[in-house]
Amino acid sequence: MKFKYYLIFALSLLFLLQGCKYYNFTGGSTGDAKTFQVNFFQNNAPLVEPNLDRDFTIALQDLINNQTNLQMVTSNGDLVYEGEITDYYISPMTATAQQTAAQNRLTIRIRVRFTNNTAEGKDFEQTFSHFYDYGATEQLRSVQTVAFKEIFDRITQDIFSASLSNW
Repeated sequence: MKFKYYLIFALSLLFLLQGCKYYNFTGGSTGDAKTFQVNFFQNNAPLVEPNLDRDFTIALQDLINNQTNLQMVTSNGDLVYEGEITDYYISPMTATAQQTAAQNRLTIRIRVRFTNNTAEGKDFEQTFSHFYDYGATEQLRSVQTVAFKEIFDRITQDIFSASLSNW
């Protein structure tokens, strides 16, 4: 009689784990895809920041690599991410009584073209953006590492959600 319960438990566990093939705990559903490709995101913004394009491309590759079981390839990927950085700008946000900026905002905007070669109707072209606010007395160079990390974390997660989450 115990064997019957163990068999039922084992079969239930097998079916449960088989379902994880298509869904993972990050909320991403890769479907039948086995590979992904992230093409270089060229910086076409009017204000060019050195290495911004390379750093963003690596951030997107790392996020997808860490949150899925897909293998990264350089060509013929089942899922293809490509696009360009369209805006990189700093604007004053709040003013002081002396009419000078009290806070600045760094904004980065990225256009993404996503192609799913394993499922029709999942492709999209969309623009994603995020910002980082910092004090007007601070130089951008002193907060740049933190700013880029925060902005890239948000944009890459938004891209991941738009391409692989079916919420």
